[in-house]
Amino acid sequence: MAKKMKTEAKVLTQKLLADGIYDMWLETELAEDANPGQFVGVYPAGKATLLPRPISICEVDRDKRAIRLVYRVVGQGTAEFTLYQPGDYISILGVLGNGFPLEKSEGKRVLLMGGGIGVPPLLQTAKELKALGKAASVVSVLGYRDSQTFLREDFEKAAELVIATEDGSLGTKGNVIDAIRANSLEADVIYACGPMPMLKAIKTYAAENGMKAYLSLEERMACGVGACLGCICKTKEIDAHSQVKNARICTDGPVFDADDLDM
Repeated sequence: MAKKMKTEAKVLTQKLLADGIYDMWLETELAEDANPGQFVGVYPAGKATLLPRPISICEVDRDKRAIRLVYRVVGQGTAEFTLYQPGDYISILGVLGNGFPLEKSEGKRVLLMGGGIGVPPLLQTAKELKALGKAASVVSVLGYRDSQTFLREDFEKAAELVIATEDGSLGTKGNVIDAIRANSLEADVIYACGPMPMLKAIKTYAAENGMKAYLSLEERMACGVGACLGCICKTKEIDAHSQVKNARICTDGPVFDADDLDM
């Protein structure tokens, strides 16, 4: 079990990747325990904003004890993240949540499916699948709004890459399901992260085509440690904590077996 702690991380780099998308590397001991699909709670610079914001871990460099966070500015808290400069220290809470079960990939054809800001957590997933070398094949299928395909070069180094854009400016016009069909992609296992409509479509597609799917749910979170019940999703089984058919995304997830979700 990875340790969970609030700590001070040193900002190594910060840059703009695309409109509203920022890329920040942090030096932190949490890198030792970080796994693909997990996240950290990042505290904004302003003290008036008290709660940490959940940000998925994009990449891990254990040798340098560093993690990479790629985030979208959506409000006051994330806007304050952009104020951090190299050399600054930032409070983070981690490592949080359960990641992707990579052991399920052994001997299997794998699709990594990401949409929008659900793309970043799949980069470390792709890198570790490549390092393990146990999957029969790995293809990343990433969906973007337009030609601002952030992290594209990183994914090309880790696995075969297929792109879908909503406006048709690059790759397949449409979404990630359209890209799978257009490229006649087949798989046994899907690891996915993105907006809920996309994940619902993947769950249905996987069930119809005999694929196993593991979905990382995006949700606004408050505490990040399962105490507030502010980030719940519906499940098919009764949760031992709440005694209802709900699960806490921050602690029971964010990655779930699609078969366990009522979407």
